[in-house]
Amino acid sequence: MPPTLLQWPYLPTLGRLALALGIGLFVGIERERRQKEAGARTFACAALLGAIGGLLGDAFALLILGLLGLLVALLNVDTMRRGEGIHITTSAALLLTGAAGTLAGQGHTFTPAVVGVATAAFLASKHPLSGFSLALTEAEVRSAILLAILACIVYPVLPVGTVDPWGLIDPQAAWITVLLIAGMGFANYILLKLYGARGIQLTGFLGGLVNSKVVVTELAARVPLVGQEVVYRGIVLATAAMLLRNAVILAILAPAAVRSAAAPLGVMLAGAGLAAYLRGERGVGPTDTTASPLATMTSPFSLTATLKFGGIFLLLQITGALAQRALGHAGFYTVSLVGGLVSSASAVASVANLTATHALAPHAGGVGVVITSLASTLVSLPLVARLAGERRLTRRLARTLGALAVLGAAAAVAAEFAPTVVFGHLALP
Repeated sequence: MPPTLLQWPYLPTLGRLALALGIGLFVGIERERRQKEAGARTFACAALLGAIGGLLGDAFALLILGLLGLLVALLNVDTMRRGEGIHITTSAALLLTGAAGTLAGQGHTFTPAVVGVATAAFLASKHPLSGFSLALTEAEVRSAILLAILACIVYPVLPVGTVDPWGLIDPQAAWITVLLIAGMGFANYILLKLYGARGIQLTGFLGGLVNSKVVVTELAARVPLVGQEVVYRGIVLATAAMLLRNAVILAILAPAAVRSAAAPLGVMLAGAGLAAYLRGERGVGPTDTTASPLATMTSPFSLTATLKFGGIFLLLQITGALAQRALGHAGFYTVSLVGGLVSSASAVASVANLTATHALAPHAGGVGVVITSLASTLVSLPLVARLAGERRLTRRLARTLGALAVLGAAAAVAAEFAPTVVFGHLALP
């Protein structure tokens, strides 16, 4: 290609105008489909006006945004005269599109593109968003507000660094970990509300991301209603979700420890997925897969739940650190085992936090997470045996969950002691 074409002075300007035009058309087509007063042409013109203002300078950009505001006002006056009311959503989208066009005219690319896509997505999601917001309970709204308060107001004022003579408690580090796990639980709970009613298997998986023990308890109590096969698959999928959640927590908080836990958790997760979708036994009772067994599950995020989780987290972190110092890895692994029986999310978070603060070697942290996951996998059996009262289901789950535990333990041992040529990319020296 000749050098003169590469240095063509109008190419950057055309790129900015094209981006603005694309954003305007992208948002405007959605409004056109809904037969709004402002459609594809209006939104395209608004984006181009914004781009021209951005090209000419800040003063012209502000002037054109002001003119767009005047245009929005005139459009609403016209619709009010026809008795159609004020189109608030379309007006806001038109102003956002003009602002995105201004950013494109100034040379930005990522920000205006994100604004355009987000605006179109919000406009197209009117009914799902309205239905979701109306379905929220007062307690769930309070939970979201509380999460924002704890994250944006409480966290910044906490002291930085350890506050005890033994260097065990770091308030900010502990608080951000608690908020991370609580936020993940709340987000998974919202997904459960949105999609859980589509089937017990999906409900079991999404519920397992929130609290696997609650899922196991609820499913085991509903064997006569939904059948053993459905309960079996729901519990296995909840176990898979627990393993996935533990891996994600570890990857976020202590990436260096992932290498030691990758093989065991990966093997267990693959085994759980395979067991859930293998052809099940027949003649084991009704299979009503439309009823949601977790209809009574409430939001996992509240002040009481947060303080409880934080207390368990700090207890396991302090106990694990002291056990590590006094008894070595054996003491720490014992605490990890007990933590998996009580709360695997809290135990994994404490292990990851100790690893991230260099109080624990990454390899030991990964092994601790594996032990915690193994304990949390097996703790489902006594719950099923006590609540379901079905020996066939209990034996089947014992075989499956026991096999998962054996596979995980075998993978951990193999990754530890096998030759480097086989597991060198997973095992630490």
